[in-house]
Amino acid sequence: MVSKGKNVPRLRQVADISRATEKKARESWHMLTIMAEFIESTERLAELRPAVSIFGSARTPADHPDYLKAIDIARRLSDAGLAVISGGGPGIMEAANKGAFEGASSSVGLNIQLPREQTSNAWQDISISFRHFFARKVAFVKYADAYVVLPGGFGTLDELTEVLTLIQTGTSRRIPVILVGTTFWKGLLDWFRSALLANGMIEAKDMNLLQVIDEPANIVDAIFAFYEAREDLLSTQSKEPGAYL
Repeated sequence: MVSKGKNVPRLRQVADISRATEKKARESWHMLTIMAEFIESTERLAELRPAVSIFGSARTPADHPDYLKAIDIARRLSDAGLAVISGGGPGIMEAANKGAFEGASSSVGLNIQLPREQTSNAWQDISISFRHFFARKVAFVKYADAYVVLPGGFGTLDELTEVLTLIQTGTSRRIPVILVGTTFWKGLLDWFRSALLANGMIEAKDMNLLQVIDEPANIVDAIFAFYEAREDLLSTQSKEPGAYL
C-alpha cells in the first residue's frame, strides 16, 4: 500500500534527539504521576467498604434545597453504615462530605487540583488530592457500591454517563444509579427515550440502569433493596469485581 507520505515518524526516528528525549521524559513523568495516584487511592480506599459516591454541582449554595437534601442523604447513608465519597470540593460535594462527616461512617473527598474553581472542603475524614481526572474518575467507580447523582453541570453529567457506559458494557459490575431531582432530570430522561432509545442507540433495558428518587430515606432503602434482591449484601465480596483497571 502506498503511504502517500502520511506516515508519522516514531520518536526514535526524529532527527532532533533533544526534542525527542524531552517528549519521552515528559510523557514518562506524566505516566508515573498517574500511577502514583492509583497507588495512593488503592492504599487509602481498598478497605473502604461499603461506600456510595455522591455527585452534584460545585456551584450549589449552602442555602439551596439541593445542598440541604445532599446533607440529609449523606447523613442517612453514613448512619446506615455506608461511607460517602464526593469530589471534596464546594457545593453538593461539600454537602455530601458534611452529612457523612457528621454521621457514623467515613467521609471521603477525592479532590482535584484546578487553577481556579476547586477548593477542598473541611468535612473529610479521608482526603486524597488528584492532578488527573482519569485517575480520580476510576476511584469514584472502583470504590462505590452505589451512585447518587444530584443536579449538576458538565462534570456531573460526565460522571453519570461514565458509570452508565461501564455498567451497560459489562466493564463494571451493576450498582444502583439513583438520580435525585425529578424535575431537573426529566428533560434528559425524556431525551434518552425520544432520541437514544427511539433510534436504537440504547436498548429499553438500559433505561432500567437508572432510578429517580427524591426522598432521602427512600434512597437508602433502594440501595439496600438492590443488594438484598440479589442476595449480594454490601460486603467485601461484592466489591471485588471493581471497576475498569
